[in-house]
Amino acid sequence: MRTPTSAPLNPVKSGRRHPHDDAPDTAEAFATLSTLPAGPEREELRQEVVEAWLPMSDRLAARFRNRGESLDDLRQVAALGLVKAVDRYDPERGNAFESYAVPTVTGEIKRHFRDHMWTLHVPRRVQDLRNRVRFAQQELSQTISGRTPTLAEIAEHANMTEAEVRTGLDALDSFTALSLDAELPGSDDGYSLSDALGTADPALDVVVDRESVKPRIAALPERERQILYMRFFGDMTQSRIAEQLGISQMHVSRLISRCCHRLRDEVLSGAA
Repeated sequence: MRTPTSAPLNPVKSGRRHPHDDAPDTAEAFATLSTLPAGPEREELRQEVVEAWLPMSDRLAARFRNRGESLDDLRQVAALGLVKAVDRYDPERGNAFESYAVPTVTGEIKRHFRDHMWTLHVPRRVQDLRNRVRFAQQELSQTISGRTPTLAEIAEHANMTEAEVRTGLDALDSFTALSLDAELPGSDDGYSLSDALGTADPALDVVVDRESVKPRIAALPERERQILYMRFFGDMTQSRIAEQLGISQMHVSRLISRCCHRLRDEVLSGAA
């Protein structure tokens, strides 16, 4: 239990309007916190200050609702930011606590989205453009009825270029990635995104080898080139090649084996 000399918490600041109407007057409490050593008394007063400002952090969390995260989780993240603000606030700097707490809590929430909600890596600049576009759309929707704001209107309202607006619009749905098994819009037969994707061409695996061996084949004697062409490109058997060239099948086999070994050695020595 705190001693009677500890600073009381006034529920609401008096004498002026405030963005947070129930903002408590904790100036004396923070002044007292800065003088108290670590211990039960300081921890109790610190907890009271945090609880007094929780309504403000809850309202800040509510601004980020409907973005794929539950409001309860957002309130917890905001409360964590509030605790950090209370612990780091220095009343001797002369600034009101809320002027320090609001950006601290908001930054904690944005960091949560950046670290835990984006399934795709999106650069910080693109995230900022996304937020500016979204806020501009919300503000313009209050003055424009019956249609969606145009690209030019958003750019003018948010003081952005149209290219930046396009980037922000593209990032609006980037919190989550579409599953490859998701059915495509307008499909009534279960056709999914994976069905529309191509597959790797097996021929790509031999492109480098083919280009490497091509000049070596061109340097072979004409008969050896002809035999290799008939065997590997004409799909002819060794017996048929031998019959067509008037030589023995054994001789064809030796020539093919010798040419293949020569080409392999030349390609490998060239790669080294």
